[in-house]
This record gives sequence, structure tokens and C-alpha cells, in this order.
Amino acid sequence: MSLSTSSPAATAGDSAVVVDPTCVERPPVDRRRFLGAVAAAMLARGATSAAADQPAVGEGEPFAFFVVADTHYLADKNAPAKLDAESLAHTRDFVDLLRKLPGTPIPQTAGGGRVRAVGGLLHCGDVIDSGDKNGRTFEEMQRTEWAAFEEDYGLRGGDGKLPFPVYELHGNHDSPGGAGHAIDRIVERNRSRPGVIAVSDNGLHYAWRFGPLHMVNLGITVGSGDERDALRQFNPRSSLEFLQSHLAKHVGESRRPVVVSHHLDVAQYSKPCDPGAPPTKPSWWTACDVRNFYEALRPYNVVALFNGHTHARRVQRWNGTPKPDLVGYRSFNGDDASHFHGRQQGMFYGEATGARLVVREYATRDAWKSAAWTSEGWSGPLEG
Repeated sequence: MSLSTSSPAATAGDSAVVVDPTCVERPPVDRRRFLGAVAAAMLARGATSAAADQPAVGEGEPFAFFVVADTHYLADKNAPAKLDAESLAHTRDFVDLLRKLPGTPIPQTAGGGRVRAVGGLLHCGDVIDSGDKNGRTFEEMQRTEWAAFEEDYGLRGGDGKLPFPVYELHGNHDSPGGAGHAIDRIVERNRSRPGVIAVSDNGLHYAWRFGPLHMVNLGITVGSGDERDALRQFNPRSSLEFLQSHLAKHVGESRRPVVVSHHLDVAQYSKPCDPGAPPTKPSWWTACDVRNFYEALRPYNVVALFNGHTHARRVQRWNGTPKPDLVGYRSFNGDDASHFHGRQQGMFYGEATGARLVVREYATRDAWKSAAWTSEGWSGPLEG
């Protein structure tokens, strides 16, 4: 799969931004020379772009899906029963775009074709903004924000403004401690969420199928146990235990393509694990939790990881260390989708067949008043 690192969301007509495999951004260069260099490098590595590597007819029934993150629904602190005006405008315009995008053409610069009928939407967390704050006003804001999300996105498809089902997980702005209104609502929604094949004992983490893909949602971070401690900023709510038991039972040695989603970006926390090290300050994702997550994935055909949190698109291979490599799990860190202070935002569009996974980016520079496909695209096999 062709992979690149972070770059600003682009609209039609933007000049190319150099994307360096070592994750160091450099100044823009001539577009023709840049594209030629990228093509040569990709050929040398045996990789192909989404534009040149479309799913072949007859290789499996295609399945299309959207991936968003960091919608940050925000209520008005002075009137907590209603949404903040800017948040309302951003989220409304984005949802309207999601509803209208299926069936529209994709330009040749982004791979060509049309957006297929979408089978579902994956939300990688920070659905709301106030879930990490305490007090009566913020509790009311949380209820207002979550209700607005449910009214817009729905659950089963057609019960909100979107015609397809929605699969969200929680981020640090939803609930850093793993409790509260957002958690309660996810647990309740999991009881009637379409296609769910397994739910964790605590009702929070779950798995389902997107066409040929076996999907697993795991919350803020992946870790064992059900508490925050001297090492952890966030409660993993036993997500590692669910991942391990679920994959062993439902995937096993089948080599079925697996997609795992969580909220925090993982590479920067991939440091050496020393279980005997004395506690210092709590980490957002502990090194030992990251190592255990990486080891839990190793027996399986994991074709993609999706996350949000950074409010900037970053795609790379994750090999269990902070350093990007040419091998490793394909890690897709999405831009924020409708943050109330964001204007440069983005989302992913994925297509899976029996043979390949193709991921493209759709983005805006003006908070979804206008938007376009970027020239970034990634494609790789589903059989590993």
C-alpha cells in the first residue's frame, strides 16, 4: 500500500506538498518533479497508488465506508441546552456533505470512479467536546452534545440524517475515565447496533463486519485492566482483554482481514517497555500497553488501523516503534472532521473487495463550505 505522512488538507488546484517517509516536512517543490519522484519510489518498493490500483471486477463484492474522527460537538456554556453556533454550523455542513457524497464522481487525480453506496461509517472518537470536564453545567452540555450527534448521525441508518449505520468509539473528550454520559450511550447503542457480532463484558468495545473486513472498536487506548493509575492518563476499560479474546475466538487462523480502531495515535507512544520502572507522571498511552497491543495483533492479518485525535492527517506504517518504516501495520490517522475551531478538516473514504483495500481522503479548507478529493490515496492487499 502506498503510504505517506502528514500534510495539510488540500483542495482542487493546490500545489503538491512534499511528504517525506521519515516524517519530516520539507518545503514545496515542483509538482511534476515531485510526482515523478514519488512514482519512482513506489515502483522501487513494489507499491502502487490508489489511482493506479483499482479493485478488479470479480475479486469480491465491493464494500464502501466512511471514516471520521473528532467531530467535537460543543454546547453553548451560557445556554447548555443548545449547541454553540459555530459547532452547529460545522457539524451540520459536514453531515449534509456525508449524506450527499455517495454516487458523486471521484476525479482521476484521486483514482477516478464514483463514491459507492456506503455501507457504514466509522467514528474514531471525540464525538463530543465536554465529556472530559466536570460540574453540573458540563454534564448538561454533554447531554446536549451527544443528543445532537445522535440526531445527526443516527445509529441504524435512516434514524438520523444519514442513510447508513454508524459505529463510534470514545475519545479523551468523550470520557477520559471511561464513565459518564457518552459511555452510557455507547453501551446502550451497542445493544441494537446493526451487525455487531461481539461486545465486551463491560458493553463498551465491540466488533462487526464491513464486507470482507472484520472490524474491532477499542476506545481511547488499548490496554489491560479497568482503571487509571500512576502510569495511565486514561482508563483503557479492559480493551486489550477484549481484543485478545475476540480475535482468538472469531478470527483465529482464518487470515480474515482485520481492521482495528482506537482514538489516540499510537506511534509516538511506542517506547521501550520497562514494567519495573518507577512511576513518573501518567502517560496518555503507556509504553507497555502499546507493546502489548502490538504483540496482540501479530498473529492476525491486520490490514489497517484507524485513529483520530491529532487533528491532522498522518498515514504511515507502524512497526511497534516511533519510527515509520516500509513495513508494518498500515496506520491511518484521520484529520478532525468538524471541530468548532477547525477550518482545515478531512475524512477518509474506504473501499474493500475480496482482494484489496483502497483508502482516499476528502478534505476542506473552509469548514465544509467547499471540499474536494486530495491527490492522496493508499491501496493494498487484503490477504496478508
